[in-house]
Amino acid sequence: MVYLAKSKKSICPLKEISQGEGISLDFLEKIISELRKAGFVKAKKGIKGGYFLAQKPDKIKIGKMIRVLEGEIALVRCTSKKRKPCPREKCCLAKNFWERFQDSLNSALDSMTLADLIKNEKL
Repeated sequence: MVYLAKSKKSICPLKEISQGEGISLDFLEKIISELRKAGFVKAKKGIKGGYFLAQKPDKIKIGKMIRVLEGEIALVRCTSKKRKPCPREKCCLAKNFWERFQDSLNSALDSMTLADLIKNEKL
């Protein structure tokens, strides 16, 4: 995503992204597939085909992108929405801390955009 956002080209072939970012082509194909399903990138087929951002970088939230690729962001078990109940939940003194920390992390990630990541990048 950063490569596409920084690129001067409107469409980038997957092989070029793979080489530029040092990511294996097989792994990148899996990543780009998930990003495409989520609507972050689009593809153009053909000889001069490749991938491009579906939205401007300032519209793509980092938190959403991470959740698409990694799933739910949960620092500890008790902050996960998919968790099994913790036997210590009612008496845990740290639970409120972890919930506030989790909320702060989510808020920070959801306020950052792809444009923020590349803003200070020297091209």
